[in-house]
Amino acid sequence: MTTTELVVLLDEQANPIGTAAKSEVHHSQTPLHLAFSCYVLDPAGRLLVTQRALHKKTWPGSWTNTCCGHPAPQETVEEAVRRRVRQELGIELEDLRAVLPQFRYRAVMADGTVENEVCPVFVARCADPTSVNADPDEVAAYEWQDWTQFRDEVLAGQREVSPWCQLQVRELPAQID
Repeated sequence: MTTTELVVLLDEQANPIGTAAKSEVHHSQTPLHLAFSCYVLDPAGRLLVTQRALHKKTWPGSWTNTCCGHPAPQETVEEAVRRRVRQELGIELEDLRAVLPQFRYRAVMADGTVENEVCPVFVARCADPTSVNADPDEVAAYEWQDWTQFRDEVLAGQREVSPWCQLQVRELPAQID
């Protein structure tokens, strides 16, 4: 038996107002909903950058921050971050902390599909960078990259990333350790 994955719908003040099936929420009139983004660093301060699986509904094949996802109803955002990082990348997080707790964005794909999210942004640590075990249903590829280099390339327009990652990098500090 498969369970329908739900996302939490929000009003304009970011208050929960209901749920919707994740499989049906992303379209040309995507309602505002709750999500998260996480940037995972290794002990050397390198960022784990991922490429979204090629079959993803939104921004397939795009390079982006370590992990994105949606909290389930009754799940805290922090619990969702830990769950999705474990599911997508097989790693356990240390020192998880919110760095852009009020981040919100709206982006439109070329085909008209919209992302419309209140998306708190987190930074965390991974003690063992060799422990990554990426789920191919979620992640097409990954690499560890120096944060400063990644940030500089994104800000200079030299590295294409997902629209949310581009906006977040603009707001994140030069040092995120």
